[in-house]
Order: sequence, then C-alpha cells, then structure tokens
Amino acid sequence: MDEALLRSLTPSVIGVLVRRGADFAAAEDAVQDALVEAVRVWPADPPRDAKGWLVTAAWRKFLDATRSDTARRRREDLVDEEPAPGPAPGVDDTLQLYFLCSHPSLTASSAVALTLRAVGGLTTRQIARAYLVPEATMAQRISRAKRTVSGVRFDRPGDVATVLRVLYLVFNEGYSGDIDLAAEAIRLTRRLSASIDHPEVAGLLALMLLHHARRSARTTPDGSLVPLAEQDRGRWDTTMIAEGVVILQTALSRDRLGEFQAQAAIAALHADAPTAEETDWVQIVEWYDELALLTDSPVVRLNRAVAVGQADGPRAGLAALAALDDSLPRHTAVAAYLHERDGDLPTAARLYAEAARKAPNLAERDHLTRQAARLNADRRGPAR
Repeated sequence: MDEALLRSLTPSVIGVLVRRGADFAAAEDAVQDALVEAVRVWPADPPRDAKGWLVTAAWRKFLDATRSDTARRRREDLVDEEPAPGPAPGVDDTLQLYFLCSHPSLTASSAVALTLRAVGGLTTRQIARAYLVPEATMAQRISRAKRTVSGVRFDRPGDVATVLRVLYLVFNEGYSGDIDLAAEAIRLTRRLSASIDHPEVAGLLALMLLHHARRSARTTPDGSLVPLAEQDRGRWDTTMIAEGVVILQTALSRDRLGEFQAQAAIAALHADAPTAEETDWVQIVEWYDELALLTDSPVVRLNRAVAVGQADGPRAGLAALAALDDSLPRHTAVAAYLHERDGDLPTAARLYAEAARKAPNLAERDHLTRQAARLNADRRGPAR
C-alpha cells in the first residue's frame, strides 16, 4: 500500500467533492472513509486509476452520510451528479483548498490550523508546536473550526495573508525533516506567485528558496544536524540562492516591506557570506529589529538575541535573552550556545543537556546531547 500516493491524492479528491456540493467537513470525512476502504481493498485488488477510484468511493461515502438528513430531491440531484467511472481529470486543487480553508467565517488562527490538518497533512501535535500551545488546546481549536464551516458553502475564499501563513508553516515542518512537505510548499507558493502580484508572496517564495538551497548541507549521511556555521557551503544550491535573491530584490524594490521579505533578507545575508566568519551580523540584527516591529513575535526576538550575541558579543546576547520568557521553545539551547561563547562551559553543558530533553524532534535532541557531551569531555581533559 502506497501511503504517500494516498496522501498526495487526498487534497484533490476533497476538492472534487467540494466542487460537487459537499461542505468541506463532510468532504474530508468522506475522503477519510474512502482511504480506509482503499487500505482494505487495494492490496488484493489495486485499481488502474487510483484517483478515480477514490473520487467514486468518497462520493458514495458522502451520499451515504447525507441520506439521513437530506431531502429526497436533493439526494436524487446528487446521485445524478455522481462521477462516471473512468480516469478522473488531472486537476491540482491543492492551492484552491488552501484558500477555501481560509474562509471568512474563521479566524486567521483557526483557518491556518484547519488547513494544516486537513490539507497540509500535519498532525495536531505538529500544529500545536508551531503555535506554541498545548496539543489539547489545538485539538479543540481544529474541532471548533470544523464545526464553524460545517454546512458553509465555500464560495468566499479567504485572504492571501492567511494562505501565506499556512504555506510558511507547512514549509517549516517539511524543512525540519519531520515530514517531506518543503518541496510541496515551494511548488504551491510558486503557483501563487505566478497568479498574484503581491510582494509578500514573492518574499515568502524567496525565503523558501534561500532556506531550501541549504537543505543538503544541513545533515550528515546518518541524519545528524549540521549547524549553519559548520555547513559545507560548497554543497549549497547556488542556482536556487541566486533565484531567491533576484525575487527578493524585486519585492523589496516595491517598498512594501512585510515579514516574509524581512526574513528572506536575513536568509540572503547568510547565503551571501563566503564563510561563517564573514557573515554581516550587524546588518542581520538590523533586519531582526525590522522584523520584530512587524510581528512582535517572541520567536523573532529569540533569534535576534543570537544575532546580537554574534554582532556585539555573547554577553550582549545574554542580556537580550534575559528579557524573554524562558519557556520559549529553543530558549534553553540559545542560552547554552551564548554561555559557551562566553566561556562558561559548565553552565553551557548543563543547558545543552536540559535543551536536549526539551527538543521537539530526534535530530535536535541528538545534536544537543552531543554538544553537552563535547563540553563535558573538554572539561575533563584527555583520557590518561
């Protein structure tokens, strides 16, 4: 059973059902039921046209679910519209579904959460981590969003800003290595950029390209993380970097600065440095100041503390860090790094070990554990 194939077909099949009259929540439920049926049936009897099979099965599941509370005439109309057997049209509905999930009846945060869960394929736990809230809180938010849009006709798609936020979070989850969504987020953002003349769409595309260009250098063959300063810059995709820089420069020239353009500018400064030592940290701090004004995000201020530590010294970075809530994700890891640069190795080793216990994924946990072990070994000196 090809689970990746099923996951890739899900948004398109949901889109077919929505266009044929199903509300989004009912369409999602019907497609999930069809996927369960596929897992049961396909191993023994694989279909020639996977998407066509899923569309037919999901539509029948939808009809079964609506018969109990739908008037006879509407039921007969829906039956008449049942897709005929045979190959389904190869239409990519994913981007349209991102807009439909950003429905005006939902708050921005609920729209993002619903889209990430229903279309982006993220788990509730992954979404909760991105929003810095408990998993139970996020589960309730997604459930409320589904109830809100249940029965709503999706003829008023949401705004670009909400869709960009969703695409950004999907890319981040893919970039972290948890699931392979980064390339899909870039593809959808390219499509959006080609259809909408918006500087923040361009800014997000540039940001994704500049980060994705470094992906092959971010890990070793065994999956271990490689920090930015230690990456082999010869492995960076210079063609992708050049494309990202051109897109960013065009967006910035319009003088309508947004958060994604500011983040892309920071990524471009990292990409432009021939070595880690030649990074223009002073200018990066200035961009973080702009980004903090645009977003007032504690995560931005956390990253700014790292940049300040590089530009003005580790004690300046620690002073910036002291103003932030120490419960922020990766706060402890940043503190460990700055203490190490300040020469306080015992404190740094203790904090690296503590940060490892809080790490959101295995790769980060292993990296932080190795950092703690390295400092402890340095303190003990060579074995006798």
